[in-house]
Amino acid sequence: MLKPFIRPHVAHSQDGPVVDFSHVTVRYEGARPALDDVSFQLWRGERIAIVGPNGAGKSTLLKVAAGILQPTSGRVTVYGHGASGHICIGYVPQRSQVDWKFPVTVSDVVLMGRIARIGLLRHAGRRDRDLVRESLAQVGATNLADRQIGELSGGQQQRVFIARALAQEAELLLMDEPLTGLDAPSQEAIFEILDLLRGRRITVLVSTHDLQLAAERFDRQMLLKRKLLAFGQPGDVLTPEHLRLAYGTQLTVLPGPDGLLALGDTCCDGDEHDHA
Repeated sequence: MLKPFIRPHVAHSQDGPVVDFSHVTVRYEGARPALDDVSFQLWRGERIAIVGPNGAGKSTLLKVAAGILQPTSGRVTVYGHGASGHICIGYVPQRSQVDWKFPVTVSDVVLMGRIARIGLLRHAGRRDRDLVRESLAQVGATNLADRQIGELSGGQQQRVFIARALAQEAELLLMDEPLTGLDAPSQEAIFEILDLLRGRRITVLVSTHDLQLAAERFDRQMLLKRKLLAFGQPGDVLTPEHLRLAYGTQLTVLPGPDGLLALGDTCCDGDEHDHA
C-alpha cells in the first residue's frame, strides 16, 4: 500500500462538485452490496466525516472515490471526470493495511507522492525534493525525514502520509480511519494540519468511528450503512432515529448539555471489513 497510484493528468471542471456519486452500488462476489445506490456531492474546501458501524461501506466508498475500486453500477466523477483519471487525489489507507516493515525512510514515502507527476522512469529533481522538505515541515515532521517509516508512532505515520499528499499537490484528500488508536494530542495535531488544508480549499473526506469528533470538527457528516442514511449538518444527521437505524442496539445515545447529544459508539473496536 506504500506504492503511489499513477494517474494521467486530466483538466478539472471548476464549476461543479469536486466529487459526485450518482446511484453507486458496489457488490463483492458472494456477498451483499458493500454500497447500495449511494448518491452525494462534495464541494471544494469541505471537510466531511463518514460515520457508520463496521461493514457499513466506509472504506469501500473511499476506494471508489480514489479510483482504486470500480463501482458495479452507477457513476462517479471527480472534478467532472472519472475518478481513475486524476493525480490530484491523495489517499491515506487504514494503518492496518500498510506494510510498515517495508524498508523505506520517511523522505522516500513522501517522495512517492511526486511519482505520478515526474513519471516512473525519471529521477526526482530539485523542485521535487524541495516539495518533500516543505511538506514535511508543514506537518511538523522535518526531524523524521531519515527515520524508517515503521519506527514511527501512529500519529507520526499519519502526518507522514498527509505530507505525501501535500507533496503530491493533492486537491482531494481521502483518509480512512486516520484517528483510530491516536491519543488526544496526536488527534489534535492531525486537525491542525486539516485546518491548514482548509485554508488551501483542499477537500477532505475522512472516515471515523468517533461520532463526537465528527459532529464537532467537520462541516458535514455522512451516515452510512451500505445505503446513505443521512448527509448534512450534525443536527440533521446524528439524530437518535438515524443513529438507531445505523447502529441498532450497538449504540448508546445519551442526553448532553445544551440540547446536544453525547454519542457513544460501542461496536467499533476493530478494523472495518466492508465485504465481510
